[in-house]
Amino acid sequence: MTDTLTPLIEASDLAGLTRYIDAVCDRRAWDELVDLRDRCEEAVERGKQVWATAQFAEYRLALEAPVAVSVAARIFTDGRGRFALGPLWEVAASTHPWEDFAPHDLAPTVKAMIAHERSIRGDDVANDEIDTHVLAAPLKMQVWEPEYPVAQYKSDRAVFPDDLFDIDMEWTDLPESDDPQIEDGVCHAMMELVKPWWEDSLGKAEAITVDGTIEAAIRALGPRRSRIADVSHATAMEAMVWAGASGGGHGRRRGTPTGRAGAWWVMLEALGYDEPPEDLSVLGEEAAELRWVLWDPGDRIGGWNLHLGIEDPEDEIAWILSAVDSV
Repeated sequence: MTDTLTPLIEASDLAGLTRYIDAVCDRRAWDELVDLRDRCEEAVERGKQVWATAQFAEYRLALEAPVAVSVAARIFTDGRGRFALGPLWEVAASTHPWEDFAPHDLAPTVKAMIAHERSIRGDDVANDEIDTHVLAAPLKMQVWEPEYPVAQYKSDRAVFPDDLFDIDMEWTDLPESDDPQIEDGVCHAMMELVKPWWEDSLGKAEAITVDGTIEAAIRALGPRRSRIADVSHATAMEAMVWAGASGGGHGRRRGTPTGRAGAWWVMLEALGYDEPPEDLSVLGEEAAELRWVLWDPGDRIGGWNLHLGIEDPEDEIAWILSAVDSV
């Protein structure tokens, strides 16, 4: 049998190797794909520029191969898929039901992330099967939570939700405000929500709180006028989950479960909880009593952006996040 793979690897023929991977996947010859990954990794140690091919092979294994094959090939170990279109556990969880993962001895963190992803996508996952301390959000979706936007992974691309902010906003003149504060639990949670944007990418973010209204908080950031839209708690949660899941323009994607945990953190801080209450059903009612706003300064900011406002009318306090990253 003619060895057609070795010449492609030795020539660092990335286009040829990609076609080779496509053919292997069409035949569902997963052992061959694992062998290709291993041989490319060995070639990288000899100076061949085929690391991208090795990573692409792992991506296709996570996406299309049976979970047992991916587990045996150690696809879900730390450090794998760093430059993939998304975390390999999320890639695999996007196309395989929870029952495929449950029997396997995965690292507790990886198994928890997959379980949360599958729960978000509608699977029934029992709490006793995973470590519930990995993420600061319950495994079970609550009845008051919206249907969160999730990634769609394809053989050659990933499709991420990007139309969450197509809402009508109205121009508003902003009132003067008192000096803002930044040392606040809600502000900290908001900044963590978009941390990859300002830490691992080229973006910037600012979160402040003021005594008063959302409009006063926006004014404290500088604008005299802004476009504002009052939204439901559910819409605000969708927006926060979208932002928290992403890596921004250049950072590494963290996955929908991480985004959901970040959104829960912001919500709990705004409601004054140090930890979730035993009865999680009350959170939906309490959060609905807060005012939730999406806004923007009216400029053509483009790229990745999240402008969020939360107001507690009873305590007369408001929090504002302004986060932007370039494409």
